[in-house]
Amino acid sequence: MESLSAGTFVGSGSFRCQRCGYALTLEGSDVLPACPSCGAQTFLRASLFSTERISHADSQPTEATLVQDAPPDLGERLEKARSEIEQPGEYLVYEESDELRTVPLSREWTRIGRSLAADLRFDDPTVSRRHALIVRHPDGVRLLDDRSLNGVFVNGARIDGRLLQDGDEIIVGRYRLSFMRVGSEAPVAPPSGSGEISSAG
Repeated sequence: MESLSAGTFVGSGSFRCQRCGYALTLEGSDVLPACPSCGAQTFLRASLFSTERISHADSQPTEATLVQDAPPDLGERLEKARSEIEQPGEYLVYEESDELRTVPLSREWTRIGRSLAADLRFDDPTVSRRHALIVRHPDGVRLLDDRSLNGVFVNGARIDGRLLQDGDEIIVGRYRLSFMRVGSEAPVAPPSGSGEISSAG
């Protein structure tokens, strides 16, 4: 299969780094970047019919290695953001352009991804077009991996689905988000072991 180099206009599709197996999904106008995981410059196109894409489990990310370490003052800044929230409810707080942004989770479904249809959009190749879903249930707020290439992580562990707790840290591609529940009683948690759907990766 032909190798592709970073900086090349490659059109829509999925691509895997030849060195580390990291996956990118690009749209028609995107240029292939260097690998965000290892910095390599060469990729293979990941076809549904290619054995290159049907990889072993160890090529699937099991740690959130794409996001940078949290700044030392992040905890203080998150508490400040929490104190500025006026309405009770559930929120996501994340950093963009050196500012913390707060997003209320007021809808039944909140779609996170790179697609223009996403409710919370991150225009970055480390984020899949459809990356994650947040669903409000009577028992709480549940985070689901929406078949993303690079995974969804909560408190450092890759998940397929998990009931979120106040203060949970969510990693989506390069982005670090904090889940906050403000001014309301937390729902009763299900029995131990039923709050998470284990990841096969």
